[in-house]
Amino acid sequence: MRHKILLGLLFSGNLTFGQHQQIIRLDGSKISASEIDKTVSRLMDTANIQGLGLAILNNKKTVFLKSYGYKNKPQNELLDTASIMYGASLSKAVFGYLTMKLVQEKILDLDKPLYQYLSKPIPEYEYFSDLKSDDRWKLITARMCLSHTTGLPNVRWFNPITSEQDTLGVIKIYFTPATKYAYSGEGFKLLQLVEEEITKKTLDELAIEKIFNPLGMTRTGYIWHNSFGDDNVAVGHMNNGSIDKKRKRTTGVAGGSLVTTIADYSKFIEYIMQGKGLNKKLFKEMITPQIDIYSTTQFPPITFETTTENSKIHLAYGLGWGILQCKYGKAIFKEGNGDSWRNYNINFLGKGISIIIMINSENGEKIFQELLETLVGDTCIPWKWQGYIPYNQKLSKK
Repeated sequence: MRHKILLGLLFSGNLTFGQHQQIIRLDGSKISASEIDKTVSRLMDTANIQGLGLAILNNKKTVFLKSYGYKNKPQNELLDTASIMYGASLSKAVFGYLTMKLVQEKILDLDKPLYQYLSKPIPEYEYFSDLKSDDRWKLITARMCLSHTTGLPNVRWFNPITSEQDTLGVIKIYFTPATKYAYSGEGFKLLQLVEEEITKKTLDELAIEKIFNPLGMTRTGYIWHNSFGDDNVAVGHMNNGSIDKKRKRTTGVAGGSLVTTIADYSKFIEYIMQGKGLNKKLFKEMITPQIDIYSTTQFPPITFETTTENSKIHLAYGLGWGILQCKYGKAIFKEGNGDSWRNYNINFLGKGISIIIMINSENGEKIFQELLETLVGDTCIPWKWQGYIPYNQKLSKK
């Protein structure tokens, strides 16, 4: 057995009940903990992945929680389930839930134009000053921000049509809000501005109060907390051999600044799967399709080419979550990808089965398909739309 596999399996902090523990898959079949270990280790070796955190839920509860490999390979430091990792856009799923909590408390209305909550017009805020010549900002609501239908770009520094870098960082509204889906981190940033202004609290303060503290997510934040310490923090591993250290943020970003652990994030997913914290009406609203998706790819976010290829799984977006429908029922999912950080979570609501994958390697997405299909079964995930190319599949020549 390879040396790195042995190292990756030798550490404490895993929620397992022996190598003969049986995990239930979507079709009712079972897979043992030892089979999971073998699969994960084989895929990590084959695809050159340095570290991986894994959680699986059965009956809406975490039944498997384990980390493999390294939090810092050059330093020979092993990853464990309490290691801080970069959540990237998993931030959006947490923010979506946080927003629904504010709706439940009648602090926010999903369909009230956001500018009506603010002390001045949206273009008078420096960050959104580019919108002064386009008054369609008056149409944007919280529902549109959470369902990625604002017409705003994903990140202002990249053209959402070509994905080329925009050195000017101009923010535009690229289509009339609510008319189509286009993934937008800037839409989340606008909603964050509103929530912080009307509550007079920061994003991180709101999340601590309404999610992290109640759930016992002590190593999770939208900003860096000194309580996390510096001893158990993972770094990312780029394909060129460089190390990707995330800066310790002092300002939270709703769309992408979350740091967490595989153990903490599994607590959040348990809460979601069990429908806790929201009344039934609002929980249903959160996971109800708001917009059907016909784009050929998720990125670049604004595409003119459409397809019905994903209609068979009813690909859509809810409020903070992607949604699909397959033979195992409705599932909600969220990715979290940035540089060397590759994360994926999908939750089959009726089956009570979830899987969370957190990887600190640029190659992480290459094993998503085989890993998910082996561990939980045929998930119907739209791999092509998400741009996940398996490690053993070559890109077709154009």
